[in-house]
Amino acid sequence: MTTFALVHGAWHGAWCWERLEPELEARGHDVVAVDLPCDDPSLGSADYATVVTRALDGVADDVVVVGHSLAGLAIPLVALERQVRRLVFLCALIPQVGLSLREQEGVFVDGFGAALVRDELDRSYWPDGAAEQGMYPECPPEAAAWASARLRRQARLPNVETTPLETWPVVESTYVVCARDHAVDPAWSRRAARERLGVEAIELDAGHSPFLTCPRELADLLAGS
Repeated sequence: MTTFALVHGAWHGAWCWERLEPELEARGHDVVAVDLPCDDPSLGSADYATVVTRALDGVADDVVVVGHSLAGLAIPLVALERQVRRLVFLCALIPQVGLSLREQEGVFVDGFGAALVRDELDRSYWPDGAAEQGMYPECPPEAAAWASARLRRQARLPNVETTPLETWPVVESTYVVCARDHAVDPAWSRRAARERLGVEAIELDAGHSPFLTCPRELADLLAGS
């Protein structure tokens, strides 16, 4: 039996996996969904990785860590802190040793995040009504409204810090690219998966939030990893 550690991306929380969790459990797996302290301006990717590692205390080694979007910067650090069987990058950013995310080129689709604003702590957030189109354009209106109402503020540090990753963990990795992703550029994802992970990306016909739009198909893919 595999334990899937589900790690959300920017602005989200463990709630975003609520449609995927029962699908994985129905296939005989355990799930640990983690809430990252994404609204704390003092914390970066290494801190996020520690939160995930602590959530897995006492869990055996058959662990698959799934990182969505921004969580891709943290999950390799989890594999340096504890034994895991596989890392799954889901529409995810991939750290490049020696660089920050903002120093990488071509990662995002042009125009993504144009509606974001920042608060007095330099945290980004979606103003009222903006996330339904800016974050969830592929989702049914009720799902987009449900998710938008739960979004939090995202601190800047994970985006601007030089990655804490100094060496890649020795662990198998999978990259899932969503062909209709409006946030992380699918062309960048395919190229980065090949160049940095040494794998060909697995294609899913979905947008940036497949855990909302096609949880059954996503569970089938993950359960086969």
